[in-house]
Amino acid sequence: MSEKEGRQSGSSPQASAVTVSDIQELIRRKEEIEAQIKANYDVLESQKGVGMNEPLVDCEGYPRSDVDLYQVRTARHNIVCLQNDHKAVMKQVEEALHQLHARDKEKQARDTAEAREEALSRDRGPREGLGPPQAFARVNSISPGSPASIAGLQVDDEIVEFGSVNTHNFQSLQNIGSVVQHSEGKPLNVTVNRRGEKHQLRLVPTRWAGRGLLGCNIVPLQR
Repeated sequence: MSEKEGRQSGSSPQASAVTVSDIQELIRRKEEIEAQIKANYDVLESQKGVGMNEPLVDCEGYPRSDVDLYQVRTARHNIVCLQNDHKAVMKQVEEALHQLHARDKEKQARDTAEAREEALSRDRGPREGLGPPQAFARVNSISPGSPASIAGLQVDDEIVEFGSVNTHNFQSLQNIGSVVQHSEGKPLNVTVNRRGEKHQLRLVPTRWAGRGLLGCNIVPLQR
């Protein structure tokens, strides 16, 4: 292995600059080293299969004459060096994958936080720009035992929503009357402002002992 290859195997990508290309390059170097290790093992195999541990002297202690001692020693030395390089590159691959994965998790967390903040901003935007929903009518009186009383309506409640009627489409009390007539026996969602607090009620227009289907008097607010 050349001195240049040795320097390359010892280098590692900057932690802050790890990319998929860096990891691909490390894997390419790993495969190159594995190919060189195999080539050197092939050399040993061609020399009577001496391997890494077979003695290079005969039973009398003389150098063996049936193998190329120089080739065997060189191949063994190369294998040891290449195995060390392989171990170093594998460590770099593991670290690079860990850094890339950690950075992806951080990016995913940032993206999630940004998406959540954007969604909250969109949700807050109209309210911040337009303020709280405006009331368009007020409860002037309520008869005891009436559907309005049972639903929890109170005198001076300011009506923000009455079924499908709200401050944007309210024109007159006929709008509320029409909703009531078409909703007899069916629950209506009613939102009121009561002493500065918003309350959600369910009102069921129903025939009862008194007049009408609600049993309350509603008057429009001056806008």
